[in-house]
Amino acid sequence: MSDKPRLPIAVFLSGSGRTLANLIHHRDQHGLPIDIRLVISSRRDVRGVDIAREDGIETLVIRERDYPDANGYSAAMFAPLAERGVEYVVMAGFLKHVLIPDAFENRVLNIHPSLLPAFGGQGMYGHHVHEAVLARGVRITGCTVHYVDNEYDNGPILHQRSCPVLDGDTPDALAARVFEQECLALPEAISMLPRNRVAG
Repeated sequence: MSDKPRLPIAVFLSGSGRTLANLIHHRDQHGLPIDIRLVISSRRDVRGVDIAREDGIETLVIRERDYPDANGYSAAMFAPLAERGVEYVVMAGFLKHVLIPDAFENRVLNIHPSLLPAFGGQGMYGHHVHEAVLARGVRITGCTVHYVDNEYDNGPILHQRSCPVLDGDTPDALAARVFEQECLALPEAISMLPRNRVAG
């Protein structure tokens, strides 16, 4: 296990929680020095919420439809973080658009299933990305960990991993190969982060 202090993070998710499960695996099996202090889901009945609760992680459900505008929703998402001493947010399959407050500039990470800036932008997520990669005929794809700003898939790139696009690939086959890289890239990126960004 790592001797580094554990980095206090929150995870935002919207679905199956595969990325959260991968972070827990790397924390427990490979010494990734993280302390997942909070998981916030945009939906109540998703596997990601169950994974968090099974691990004993505090979990909140904050739904966009319960707030009148983007500012209200974003404030609700980020307000619980300061009192828990969270230094970074990891978006793990989080499909809502939130405005990043100034206090969290360059402190919110997302992982995207392409080599940004290729195949990014509004509407480009999940299988939409892999279908576009195959339609374009590119031979190398991968994933990108980047800092989140207020535009889709636009913030500074922190880390990338690549993999080949093979003859006969389907979107499902390509998605599985890219996800293998995501499972490595995100822990690697987190290990690169500066520490002690805020008082906790």
